[in-house]
Amino acid sequence: MDNLAYIEDSSTQSDDHQMELLEDFIIGLFVVVFDTKKGNLIEWQIPDEVDLTGVEFKALVSGSHTVEHDFVYFRHQQYYGLSTFALKTVDSEEERGARMKSVGIICAKYTSLHEHQEFLESQVQQHLDTPGNYKAMTQYYIKYRHCPLQNNAFLGTPRRMNTTDELNVMKISHPIGCFAQFIRFFGENIFALWKFLLLQKRILFFAPPPVGIQCYRVYCTGLLGSNVLGLLHSSVNHLLFYVSVCSLAPLNHLDSYVACTTETIFSTKRGCYDVFVNKQKIECFNSKFKKIKHINSADRARYKRLQKYSNEQLCVNEDITDDEKMYTRFFIEQNNRIFRCLTELSKQQDNRLTTQHIREMGLDPSGDETFLREFIDLYHLNIEYPGASCCGCC
Repeated sequence: MDNLAYIEDSSTQSDDHQMELLEDFIIGLFVVVFDTKKGNLIEWQIPDEVDLTGVEFKALVSGSHTVEHDFVYFRHQQYYGLSTFALKTVDSEEERGARMKSVGIICAKYTSLHEHQEFLESQVQQHLDTPGNYKAMTQYYIKYRHCPLQNNAFLGTPRRMNTTDELNVMKISHPIGCFAQFIRFFGENIFALWKFLLLQKRILFFAPPPVGIQCYRVYCTGLLGSNVLGLLHSSVNHLLFYVSVCSLAPLNHLDSYVACTTETIFSTKRGCYDVFVNKQKIECFNSKFKKIKHINSADRARYKRLQKYSNEQLCVNEDITDDEKMYTRFFIEQNNRIFRCLTELSKQQDNRLTTQHIREMGLDPSGDETFLREFIDLYHLNIEYPGASCCGCC
């Protein structure tokens, strides 16, 4: 039976023509189930014709059987997906004592995903308790498929921002203090991730489930490159979120991305990433990148400034500040300083980078040499590095 048969068709031909002109914000909804004999399967989807090939391995991640509840963000083709997972103990030999399902959505715009999470969480529990009833999901699809308000359609992805007030970033529905937890989790090493992001490297986070917290880390890492100069404006396109073993081949063809996984096989596939973040340990297998991951005196001083800044800004009169905007503002200032200094220097007749320039950018003249050389080369800046021939002008 066609999924849309759940809804009484009372539309006129004129209404049908008008609907064709509306934008599809919701591409599809789906239910994924774990079958003990066949593995991950798409149990149901709407509309029937949408291509969900591979979604079953992103929506129900490897190792999910070790947790009772989780959620995951992922990319599917040019779209963005969110699914919520739940596990229920059942008295069924066929299901081996456990029923596992994920209920998810595919959206055209990344800004809309969090708007649907509460509905998905309620649905996954319903489908565990009473499988086979898809009426609510069909109605939801029909009702909100073209709805701008429910899909945050008024938010865009700006290429250039004048202030942090104009940040239209992806609002993952994270708990208050999530960015602060991200900073505390990595400590001073946050600035190694920061440098790798500015150099547009391929960064892969690995940890066992739950995977939702890893999606936060992917998102927060993406914010480390925020700036108001219009650079790195395509970084949001590089946020892949969860990737499975099915993504190995495509990853080998990407020049830059930030993603996460729960699959241990990735630890042996070093050709598909530049930086492998194993829980809190940042691993690089290229000798050049190993130098960048080492924390230097400038990084330590910057981390102390960040701690002082957060202590001053995070809590005011016992009210919690928007930590996402607060930390983004800090990194915008850092990034703007570097970009402005180097771009202005590249336009000067005397384009020699000096120790004073490096210190003014808040970097270490010795410890950040490899990072700066890579940065100058990546952004094609006409700058002469100390003790070397002209960089970026050849």
